[in-house]
Amino acid sequence: MTDGPAPVLEARGISKGFPGVLALDGVSFRLAAGEVHALVGENGAGKSTLIKVLTGVHQPDRGELRLHGGQVSFGTPLEAQRAGISTIYQEVNLVPQMSVAHNLLLGREPRGRLGVIDASRLNALAADLVAGMGLRLDVRRPLRSLGMGAQQMVALARAVSIDARVVIMDEPTSALEPREVDTLFGVISDLRAQGIAVVYVSHRLEELYRICDRVTVLRDGRVAHTGPLGELERVKLIALMLGRDTTDVRLRGQTEFAGRHTAKNGQPVVEARALSRRHQLHDVSIRVRPGEVVGLGGLLGAGRSETAKAIAGALPFDGGAVVVAGHPVRKGSPSAAIRAGASLLPEDRKAEGIVPTMSVRDNIALAALPRLSRAGIVSEAKLDRVVATLMSRLRIKATSPHQKVSELSGGNQQKVLLARSLATGAKVLLLDEPTRGIDVGAKAEVQALIDELAAEGLGVLLISSDLEELVEGSDRVVVLRDGAVVGELSGDEVTEEAIMNAIAEGGGVDG
Repeated sequence: MTDGPAPVLEARGISKGFPGVLALDGVSFRLAAGEVHALVGENGAGKSTLIKVLTGVHQPDRGELRLHGGQVSFGTPLEAQRAGISTIYQEVNLVPQMSVAHNLLLGREPRGRLGVIDASRLNALAADLVAGMGLRLDVRRPLRSLGMGAQQMVALARAVSIDARVVIMDEPTSALEPREVDTLFGVISDLRAQGIAVVYVSHRLEELYRICDRVTVLRDGRVAHTGPLGELERVKLIALMLGRDTTDVRLRGQTEFAGRHTAKNGQPVVEARALSRRHQLHDVSIRVRPGEVVGLGGLLGAGRSETAKAIAGALPFDGGAVVVAGHPVRKGSPSAAIRAGASLLPEDRKAEGIVPTMSVRDNIALAALPRLSRAGIVSEAKLDRVVATLMSRLRIKATSPHQKVSELSGGNQQKVLLARSLATGAKVLLLDEPTRGIDVGAKAEVQALIDELAAEGLGVLLISSDLEELVEGSDRVVVLRDGAVVGELSGDEVTEEAIMNAIAEGGGVDG
């Protein structure tokens, strides 16, 4: 614990667990009045859980919260708000059908003698609030009629209008245009001058260094670092977030990847050509050849998952094209991408991958039914043979093909998703964090399977936040930052330090 003036908000030794997961493990956090404090970390680091503890969504299992020096306990977010803690989430949590004015003053509307809302006063107060934010809005308009950037600014105006002493901002610029970002930073500077403390969560390094005074880095539910941000080089900050040592030179690999793969001659199995999507992707181009594993590097929010989803048809894009095995694929059509030979293994296998109430057999068969049917009739015998072959080949441990997939371990669930991809006749696998959340043994098996599939001529696009896995498993690495390609490394250039430098500096080696 650092010395200095008493913090306006403090978490001491906070721990919070959920079934099978310790999300926070003895986390301490201090926020001073008038300070803009960056809270950073990769997916699963504990940022969201800490915010929810600070704002009364979750109650800690151990530890204590202190506000203005006194111990507090918030049973609900409303209690935290009444105590002066306001939160702005990445997803605007207002009422789209109501007017801007009603959203700004929801629950605090001015009323006349009979308790009826005074519309003229409501609109006048709201107009003053938005004007103070540098916005030109008709506050009588429904919130839903505004763009996402304007809606986010309305959420910010509401948050700072409730006499908050602490404002928590979770990815506040994700939907903002550059002009709106400048306005937001102007508001943050005003808050700082008024002695209001700000917790600023963002994956955009430029923003952090532009607006934040101090930083706390979370990794795996623990505090990896806290201190003045200006004293921390960008590459060191990235290394802390990823849990790497910038000077560590490994003599041998730590994964089960065998080494470089031999790309087959011929046209790429997949090409993404100048993919663009507002606020998310900016002219992203990637190619993968048969038998090649291409890694996608970058921090959380760099555009890695968005790129994979755009290629797989799961995320519509505004500009660019996707070509699979020489055939253009209609954008925003997962079925067209699957028919062409592109298959996505999503990052969140429980929410976007497996169907937990269905069997292993049915989960494997889901995307392959068109290939296994004739005139709309599925051959059960053919389906059983395909499932049995894939379960054997991928060494899926289950009591039978009819066991519920939800009863399997995380590693075996991941193998089921790989089996589903292979059952579609995929030519390229888009693997988004394929070893996250599985035990060491299963991780090694999945890594070995990726090697085997590449050796058989499949193309692989590998997304991983584990730099060791990315370096040892990839032939080339394309590095993304803020939705744009900032570097491409190949062969001996693929090192952890080179990837971190590309992320930090926005430059790399063209391959």
